[in-house]
Amino acid sequence: MNNKELEKKVKQFTSELAYKKGYVCSVDVLLKLGFIKEADYQNWRFGKIPYLEKACQANLHKLSAVNKFIRKYSAEWNLEASWTGYNKWGKGPKKRLIFSKSRDHQIESLYATHFLNKKRINELNMEKQIKSSSPPETETKNQETNSLLDEKLIATTT
Repeated sequence: MNNKELEKKVKQFTSELAYKKGYVCSVDVLLKLGFIKEADYQNWRFGKIPYLEKACQANLHKLSAVNKFIRKYSAEWNLEASWTGYNKWGKGPKKRLIFSKSRDHQIESLYATHFLNKKRINELNMEKQIKSSSPPETETKNQETNSLLDEKLIATTT
C-alpha cells in the first residue's frame, strides 16, 4: 500500500472511530489497518510483547505516516489531543507499556495521544443514559403480558 492509499484509509478509519467511539487513537487505527493482529495487541497489553512496534506488520516509515495522518485529520476536524497512559493488564505491578523500541519520548507520546470529539462523546453518553433509563423491549412486553393475564384472572374471579 502506497502513502496515498494509506492516507485515504487512515482518514476513513479516523472518521469512523471519531463517530463510533468519540475518540481516535493510533492503536485502534493500526488494528483496523491490519498492521497489528488483535492477539498481538492483547499480548502487548498483558506485557508479553516488550513494545508495540515489535508486533506491527508494517515498517517504521508506515507507522510514522499513520501517526502523522491521524494528527493531520484530527487537527482538521478540531479533535482535542489528550495523552493517555497505557498500563499493563493482568496480575502483577501495573507498569507503563512501551510503544517503540527506541523508547523516544516524542514517539511514545504520539502513540499514546488520543484525539477526542467532545461533542460526540456527549452524544454517546446521552444515548447510553437514555438506553439505561428505558426498560428493554422484552421486559416491557413481559409486563404487558402479565398485566393482561392479571386482568383476565381478576375478571374470572369476580
